[in-house]
Amino acid sequence: MQRDTRESTTSNNGQHNNADLNAPQNVVDAAALGSVEPVLPTTGITVTAEPPKKQRPWPDLLQLFTANPRMTIGFCIVGFFVLMALIGPFIARQSPTHFSNDLFQPPSATHWLGTTQKGEDIFAQLVYGARISLLISFVAATGATMLSIFFGLTAGYFGGVVDDVLSFLTNMFLILPGLPLSVVIASFSPIKGATTIIFVLLVTSWPWGARVLRSQTLSMRQREFVEAARTVGESPWRIIFFEIFPNEIAIVASSFVGTFVYAALTEVALEFLGLGDVTVPTWGVILFWAKAENALEIGGWWLFAPPGLCVAILCAGLTFINFGIDELANPRLRREAKPKTIRARRSAIYPIPTHS
Repeated sequence: MQRDTRESTTSNNGQHNNADLNAPQNVVDAAALGSVEPVLPTTGITVTAEPPKKQRPWPDLLQLFTANPRMTIGFCIVGFFVLMALIGPFIARQSPTHFSNDLFQPPSATHWLGTTQKGEDIFAQLVYGARISLLISFVAATGATMLSIFFGLTAGYFGGVVDDVLSFLTNMFLILPGLPLSVVIASFSPIKGATTIIFVLLVTSWPWGARVLRSQTLSMRQREFVEAARTVGESPWRIIFFEIFPNEIAIVASSFVGTFVYAALTEVALEFLGLGDVTVPTWGVILFWAKAENALEIGGWWLFAPPGLCVAILCAGLTFINFGIDELANPRLRREAKPKTIRARRSAIYPIPTHS
C-alpha cells in the first residue's frame, strides 16, 4: 500500500512538473502564432497586444518647419504672397488695365492703394503682378538650380577632362557680372516679355550653386558608400543621383532659395529699366511707370511704395528661410532653447547645490 501510494504520488508530481515546464512554451507558441490575448497560466492575467501605431508624416514635416523661428517667419511671408497671388485677383474690384475717371488719387475706400495718372487701380495691378513676378522668379530659380545640379555633380564626380571643361564654363560665368550681363542680353533680345527674362536669369544665375555642389561632390565621391556602390556595379549616373545627391539636399535647397532671391530682384530691375513688356502689369512694370510719370517728384508715394515694399518683404522672407535651412543643416549654427521662466533662468545660471 505504501509503495503504491508513493508511485502514484511520484507519477502525479511528474505530471505537474511536465505541465509547469510546458506551460510557458505553450504561451510563447501562442503569442508567436499571433494570439491576441495570451493567458498566463499562474496568475490568469490577460495581456492585450497593442496595435502598431501608424506613422504620420505631416506632423513631422510641420515640426520641421516650425522648429526654427526664422524659417517659420519666412514661410509665413512667402505663403502670404502666394495666397495674395492666388486669391487677390478675385478680391480686386476692377481690371489692372482699366482706365477710370479717378485720376491720380491717393489710397481711399474706393481704391485701397490709390490710382495712377491714367486712373488704373494700384491694388489690382499689385495682385495681378504678383502672379507674373512670382512665376517668373520660381521658373528661373528652378531651371537654374537644375543646371547647377547637373554641372556641379557631374564635374565633381567624374573629374579629369569633364571636370576641367565644366569648371571652365562655370568660372567663365562666375567672373562675368550678373546684372550688367542680364541688361545686355535683354537689351539686344528681339522679343520683350517673360520668356526673355527667364532665359536671361537662367544664363546668369546657375554658376554659384554649381561651384558649391562641385566642391561638396569632390569630398563625397571617395566615401565608403560611394565605393560600395561602385563595387556592386552601379552606373555612374545612378551613383550621382541616388547616392550622392540625397546627401546634398540641404545645399540644393539653400541654393534654390538664394537663386529665387536673385531672380526676383533681377526681374524687377530689368522691368524697372524698361527691358520687359511694359504693357503687362508686374511689380517691376509698376515701378517703371512710377519712374516714367515722375511719381517721386510730384509726391505720388502710392505709385512706388507698395511694389517696392512687396519686393523687399518677399526677399526678406526668402532670406529667413535660407537662414533656417542653414541652421538645420549645420549643427554649429543651431541655438539651444532658452528657459522661458525667470526661475528656470536663475536655476540655469545658479544651479541649486544638492547635498549627498
